[in-house]
Amino acid sequence: MLKTQFIRDGQNQIIANETQFDNGDVVARDRDGRILGRTSSTFGNTRNGEGQLVSRNTDDAGLLLRN
Repeated sequence: MLKTQFIRDGQNQIIANETQFDNGDVVARDRDGRILGRTSSTFGNTRNGEGQLVSRNTDDAGLLLRN
């Protein structure tokens, strides 16, 4: 089952969303639906939209979201 969580700013506007899959992996998208990156709980890493490593020892989608 997919689980989607919306990320909001201080004015309660949606700035991004995270879709979590059954295996724990997450795809983060901006408000326009463009993929910001992916996390892999299997490999314990986070990659940006171009597939480059953002973190090789944590699968935190928060690393992909700009404040």
